[in-house]
Amino acid sequence: MTSFPGLSPSFGFLQSTAWRAALALVVVFVMLALTGWTAIRDTNEDANPLATARSAWQHATFHGRPLPDPKAAPATVRAFFASLDRAEQKQLASRFPLVVGNMGGAPVELRYRANRMAIDQARVIEKRRMGDRRLTPVGRQTAGQLMHRLESMMSPGRQILAFDPAGDGRAAEVFGNLATARRVSVVVPGVDTNLSTFERTAKANTAPVGMAHSLYQAERTARPGARTAVIAWADYTTPAGLGVEAATGRLAEAGAVRLRALTETLPSTTPVSLFCHSYGSVVCGVAARRLPSNVEDISVAGSPGMRADNLAGLGTHARVWAMRDADDWIQDVPYLEVGGLGHGADPVDPAFGSRILSAQGAQGHAGYFAPGTRSLRNFALVGVGALNSVDCATSDPHCNA
Repeated sequence: MTSFPGLSPSFGFLQSTAWRAALALVVVFVMLALTGWTAIRDTNEDANPLATARSAWQHATFHGRPLPDPKAAPATVRAFFASLDRAEQKQLASRFPLVVGNMGGAPVELRYRANRMAIDQARVIEKRRMGDRRLTPVGRQTAGQLMHRLESMMSPGRQILAFDPAGDGRAAEVFGNLATARRVSVVVPGVDTNLSTFERTAKANTAPVGMAHSLYQAERTARPGARTAVIAWADYTTPAGLGVEAATGRLAEAGAVRLRALTETLPSTTPVSLFCHSYGSVVCGVAARRLPSNVEDISVAGSPGMRADNLAGLGTHARVWAMRDADDWIQDVPYLEVGGLGHGADPVDPAFGSRILSAQGAQGHAGYFAPGTRSLRNFALVGVGALNSVDCATSDPHCNA
């Protein structure tokens, strides 16, 4: 490196570091240009059916009694519904399905019932749009695809914990008995997750529903007697494509608030594990500091960073696990954060401080939940609490301690 009179070697090191950071930013912007990454999309929530329903709820009474704030603490909501008999609960769910279906603290079976009604209402709207000649052919086709997705979500036995049709839509689904579970796992997906992509027929385990279903089956295999439940949690607004949204933390911060709210509705005595894929790991990283104490494990796969420089920077009491398979393209994304762009250090780097798990068998960026992979088995072992049985990717003695 060229030396300059009067400048110390340490200055040269800082200069080199600054150049490397600048070069990494250039790489990011080149990727933005060459891969068609999108600009920040409009997330205006005008004409939001859930907001409209909540407003009606707040101005209503029930048997002469005021209704609780729909965003009240879970304990408050729980106490309110406990004061009603089943017939009264069902009456409220029928009157305000969107509100009850998304109300943390309401009985889970009542939320499933309410969301089924709300989904059916949304299905009717999309079916009508399929024949609306004011829409373009593509618009009518999109309405038809969404209508069939909503029909699938109404299939017998499905347990929809949250449903919001606004914008591209949000949802959450439960596998197992959430009310009696001794351990709960939450799958937090990444970009391009909405109602249309909540589940897939082809490559099913690359979508939230398939991920959660695979994890639930793997947990039952890992410990057959364990009473577990798994939540496919696509109840936050995700980035649309690999654009500027995906390179910043704006949506992750909003998602973290919603993720914390979900965990606070779960019983405080039930251990909770988070399984965060891709941009979902950014959400989990932002949320980590304020998660309740029963969130014992945070596992990330294919992470672009957790908006922290190291484990201590997450400020969490939870164990943090990380994995990445050898052919995951995410490893080529610069692991830094400059001016709000980027998500910080690589959680798979030993210097970060995570417990590094084997991802053997996983292929590409979306293959971590595929049946038969070491990655899925490791996730399942963490989910059921069999930590001494996980397969580590390194010889780090604290990995499965």
